[in-house]
Amino acid sequence: MQIHKGNIITSASYDELRIIEQGYIVVKDGFIEDVSDTLKPEYEKETLIDHKEKLILPAFCDLHMHAPQYPQRGIGMDCLLFDWLSGYTFPQESNYKDIQYAKSVYARLVREFLRQGSFHLSLFTTIHYDACDLLYKMLKEAGLYAYTGLVNMDRNSPDYYVDETAVSLEKTERFICEHLGDEKVKPILTPRFAPTCSRPLMEGLGKLAEKYDVGVQTHLVESKAEAAWAKELYPEFASDGEIYEALGLLKGSGPKIFAHVIFPTETEERILKEYNGISVHCPDATSNIIAGIMPSAAMQKKGLKIALGSDVGGGHFLGIYRQIARAAQISKMKQFYEPEHDKIELANAFYMATVNGGSIFDRVGKLEKGYRFNALVVDDMLDEEYHTSLSDALERFCYIGDERNIAERYIDGKKIDPDEVYERLLKV
Repeated sequence: MQIHKGNIITSASYDELRIIEQGYIVVKDGFIEDVSDTLKPEYEKETLIDHKEKLILPAFCDLHMHAPQYPQRGIGMDCLLFDWLSGYTFPQESNYKDIQYAKSVYARLVREFLRQGSFHLSLFTTIHYDACDLLYKMLKEAGLYAYTGLVNMDRNSPDYYVDETAVSLEKTERFICEHLGDEKVKPILTPRFAPTCSRPLMEGLGKLAEKYDVGVQTHLVESKAEAAWAKELYPEFASDGEIYEALGLLKGSGPKIFAHVIFPTETEERILKEYNGISVHCPDATSNIIAGIMPSAAMQKKGLKIALGSDVGGGHFLGIYRQIARAAQISKMKQFYEPEHDKIELANAFYMATVNGGSIFDRVGKLEKGYRFNALVVDDMLDEEYHTSLSDALERFCYIGDERNIAERYIDGKKIDPDEVYERLLKV
């Protein structure tokens, strides 16, 4: 049993932070047993870890990220989506046929997740089975919580980076079968997006969703051009989202994770509600590549669940705390140009990055009784000269902090050293 003392910040609701100044978190066997502003007598003899004036936050959730694109972050940011894919992304992802290249990148990537405090993940990989399998093993070795899967693409892709339909389905089923059953890292269907997947491929994935009861992650209405292209290729369906529903990809009980959702129709909104889907807002990528801003406040008011994602390499920075800041920033831009839209505030975006993102995993995303102690200890955000409040300190971390301000990291109650984990990953 451990007792952590410090300035605790977690979400009370979508609109409100719960802040306990110099509070106590009682952790037993990796789970939170009590959170309070006073230490109960029965715990007084237990080990106390005093974090003093540091902040104690729930670890973050990154629900949309392209693992193979990690080396290309910050490159090609002047392109729009399709030029960026053809000029930068597809050539980069094709490199993962080389397993040594994959090992070098993925070991550094997993270490960076730990450094940045993102412990709950949903990751795209590539079409390469061995590299995808390697990433799965590294995520397990690091103790992270994750969904990941082999990317499906059988058309409208470069000759050097595409699968035959039957091959894509065979590899996907093999990956699911070989990786089902783990508590923390789980397989998920990963069609890149409708334009790169033929109808036979999508129908086959729908059968796998039902057969193995797995979820799906994909891109949905991420740009007007992509949405129009999807409807052109699938004229029998009314919208991008209806393709996934009609062809069976939403039949599994696993999570339904849709990245971007910038231009949702009423059909997409219905599907998201009916299938308990989660939309992933990726503010940096929105600014860099996609050319549109998710109507996040309006979607939330309609009862739709929204999480945050770094979307590296469309995004350029892996820390989800920065996406919290960026989500607030660009919502003000959307409100300025489209006054009918409300802005979102820091508490809203923090909730997306912790509670909503954590909802697809097992008891993560809050510092609350019954939840896993997956937490960050953040330092050097208070300013005596400015009389910084604890909510000010959280906001400052999201805007100007970085991994150097994360003094300690805990997964399932165990303190994590990213560099020590990295050395183990090189031996996987």
